[in-house]
Amino acid sequence: MSNLSIEATAIPDVRIITPRKFGDHRGFFSEVYNRRAFAEIGVDLDFVQDNHSLSAAVGTIRGLHFQSHPFAQDKLVRVTRGAIYDVAVDIRRASPTYGKHVAVELSAENWRQLLVPVGFAHGFCTLTPDAEVVYKVTGYYSGANDHGLAWDDPALAIDWPLPPGGAVLSDKDLRHPRLADLPACF
Repeated sequence: MSNLSIEATAIPDVRIITPRKFGDHRGFFSEVYNRRAFAEIGVDLDFVQDNHSLSAAVGTIRGLHFQSHPFAQDKLVRVTRGAIYDVAVDIRRASPTYGKHVAVELSAENWRQLLVPVGFAHGFCTLTPDAEVVYKVTGYYSGANDHGLAWDDPALAIDWPLPPGGAVLSDKDLRHPRLADLPACF
């Protein structure tokens, strides 16, 4: 029996992977990543870097980010504290789902992970204070290949769950182009 469950999403290349948790009176244990187990469910990727972010305020949006070739990244995203609304937007020009997105709630409680493949812009909105997100990537960070997509582009129709005060964003994330102005990267 696999220690992983895998769920399809509206865009087949984006998948939800949930590792099993084994709990008792002490707490729990979970093998959140095992290369062999992932390969057995069809996810055979070479992760090279782990990233960890903390977002203090509810409504913090990070993204939508991606890296272009030769430093393009698959991402395996999970939450270790709190909850996020996680979004993957298909930016592969030849894809039948170009410009469409998948949005999933990831939390420390539901233990889900989102697999975001190369060719997708990724971002999230925090649903709780002090949300911590950990994600594995298959490409090293490259500032020259670091790009973004406007999180609030109406063409994307993302229903971000923002609090009454609105989004908390970095200056960088305020300047990303809309989908119609995004150069073809994939």
